Amino acid sequence: MSRLHEDKQLSKTPCTLPEALVEAESRNASLGARLAAYRDSTLRIRPDIAKAYDDLVARLDMLDSGAIGPQVGQPLPEFTLPDENGRLVSLSSLLLTGPAVISLNRGHWCPYCKLELRSLGAIHDEIRQLRARLVSIMPDTATFTDDYVKQNRLPFPILSDMDLGYALSLGLVFWVGAEIQRLYRDLGIELERYQGNRGCFLPMGAKFIVGQDGLIKARQVNIEFRERMEPAAVLAVLRELRS
Repeated sequence: MSRLHEDKQLSKTPCTLPEALVEAESRNASLGARLAAYRDSTLRIRPDIAKAYDDLVARLDMLDSGAIGPQVGQPLPEFTLPDENGRLVSLSSLLLTGPAVISLNRGHWCPYCKLELRSLGAIHDEIRQLRARLVSIMPDTATFTDDYVKQNRLPFPILSDMDLGYALSLGLVFWVGAEIQRLYRDLGIELERYQGNRGCFLPMGAKFIVGQDGLIKARQVNIEFRERMEPAAVLAVLRELRS
């Protein structure tokens, strides 16, 4: 390999986490591959964050027997939550015209959620063609979700789960732990300000595809929050429901 080629390769290597996010999103690859690319960059740029996340996932994994959260075949509990414009949205209203895709996300600040939600935005037209609705639910207040929807050009609403009440009812809330609290402070991630409370809790990343009958047809609860359901898998379930 020539020195010039080596220099070009090095110039493309992200040096900061924001650069790593841009580089991961620019890849013509699956969501899983883009998430993995960002995760690898995090390990190189901030190994302390990568280790803290590994420790957190290991702690959560000890609690999981595959039974966390509502299961396939069970009804997804009803919710009525405000969107980024203050309008109340209920699960039953989403199901009036067909199935619904409910995405639980950690927050507007989370790069893994950003990659996931932008990927879902890219297939939103196909979701609507299958007569389905899509919403994201996160604990951040509308002060933050409103700008987030606009900046990321998301064609679906983000609902605010104040004080994580809905995620708690699903059994999908965890304490981040002292080490991650410290890292978030260093990174300028202010959970207290985003959520409007003094807790340091987050929801597990999760996806529920709910039939018009209110029953869960498919789900993925991500103990390993750096992995998410592929958009293609979401579409496959919705097509099955249409057949």
